[in-house]
Amino acid sequence: MAVSANRLELLQIADAVARDKSIDKQVVLTAMEEAMQRAAKAHYGSENDIKVDIDPRTGETHVSRYLHVVELVENDKVEISLVDARKRNPDAQIADIIAETLPPVDFNRINAQNAKQVIVQKVRDAERERQYDEYKDRIGEIVHGQVKRSEFGSVVVDLGKAEGVVRRDEMIPRESFRPGDRIRAYIYDVRREARGPQIFLSRSHPQFMVRLFAQEVPEIYDGVIRIEAVARDPGSRAKIAVISKDSSIDPVGACVGMRGVRVQAVVQELQGERIDIIPWSPEAATFIVNALAPAEVSKVVLDEDTHRVEVVVPDEQLSLGIGRRGQNVRLASQLTGWQIDILTEAEESERRQKEFTQRSALFMESLDVDETVAQLLASEGFATIEDVAYVDVGDLAQIEAFDEETAQELQNRAIEFIEARNKELDDKRVALGVTDDVLEIEGVTAQIAVALGEAEIKTLEDLAGAATDDLIGYYESTKDAAGKTERTRIPGALDGFSLTSDDANTIIMAARVKAGWIEAPVEEEAPAEEEGVTDEA
Repeated sequence: MAVSANRLELLQIADAVARDKSIDKQVVLTAMEEAMQRAAKAHYGSENDIKVDIDPRTGETHVSRYLHVVELVENDKVEISLVDARKRNPDAQIADIIAETLPPVDFNRINAQNAKQVIVQKVRDAERERQYDEYKDRIGEIVHGQVKRSEFGSVVVDLGKAEGVVRRDEMIPRESFRPGDRIRAYIYDVRREARGPQIFLSRSHPQFMVRLFAQEVPEIYDGVIRIEAVARDPGSRAKIAVISKDSSIDPVGACVGMRGVRVQAVVQELQGERIDIIPWSPEAATFIVNALAPAEVSKVVLDEDTHRVEVVVPDEQLSLGIGRRGQNVRLASQLTGWQIDILTEAEESERRQKEFTQRSALFMESLDVDETVAQLLASEGFATIEDVAYVDVGDLAQIEAFDEETAQELQNRAIEFIEARNKELDDKRVALGVTDDVLEIEGVTAQIAVALGEAEIKTLEDLAGAATDDLIGYYESTKDAAGKTERTRIPGALDGFSLTSDDANTIIMAARVKAGWIEAPVEEEAPAEEEGVTDEA
């Protein structure tokens, strides 16, 4: 069957648009069908049920009007009687649909303009959907593009089949691009928006540096070397922690490369950003020491509960450990996930001497002992009266110059002191109006109950209705007359008790359970014993 020139031209146009926009040809043909359908409705009347079909092989156009077969015609634009329907199709029945072929519509100027708008909109929607589908699965990749323009400090990048944007806060400080410049960036997000899919790029994201190393170091790309953690101060300094699956491969040396060629390629891309490559370790203390390089560390004290670590360095290493404007310790903290406090050996010695003096004074006053006995207790690691009261008497008796009689006497005095203090605190609690059920909450001691009462938290309902910030305090940001932001510490009811937010939340949730506001969480059942395993010896 021969194809007429106008039909052939229609298919050629659809092919050209589909190739240019990288979309399916059928999408373009569907848009053309809808445009012709609108023109036909404008010509024959919008109340008609008209459909246009374009044959994708020949380009032939079919215009049809659909009529519903009914017993009694009320609207002859969309309905046809059964009698008339059977004149066209003898097998027609009620509720059938009869297709009536209509002659093609000649496009005038208005119809052509409307058709163009429909096709353009449909093609644009299809192009946007194609862009979103293509790039949503590429989050985490590095892409190359050409700077198209700058808008309010952000850079719009031509990626070939789409556009991406590098916002000002995602650029490396002091770096600038002009239209036409080549750029590499990391895709960190792709979103659907009213104006089309938005592809967000970054050059300051920590993973941008990770991907650059993967491109430069084959061992990382192959998975032999793994980057476990990364911390960046974009444009200034960065730290990465690496580990090798193969004990014969040095992960740090592989990332540095022969004469530093590999790391220098990454440094140049990051505008001269200094990169510290350190070996990762599963031992937290070792990892923290490595992360603080190039500073030398003489002692590390970990606090697992608060996830803080105290690092002691020689006096001459303090500035190196902290770094310029605290950069080194800040990056090390980000890299390891621990809050790092740095002290010099002199500061640590002074602090420990102060703690020793305070503990000795506490024991002298509370246990009514002389300075020698108090210092012996402090030097053996006893920090509180409770330590003395509840330790095994045999442990006390093992202290040099102590015997069992002395140990028992010290423990008795400690218990008497605690009982007297608790009696005093309980009397104060009652005087403040703190109810007994508050004291029954797990984690609420006599001291805590008094502190709650002083903060006007006196009943179980008061405690259940409190927020975590009410107990441990919070920071509030305010601006002074010069417009400078200042952070003000708002104390909580339990300041000074060294409670974490989790501790405070546990107390509040226990109060809510006891008050009947919520149900107690159901504990998971222990896994059933494996078949064949018994308790018998």
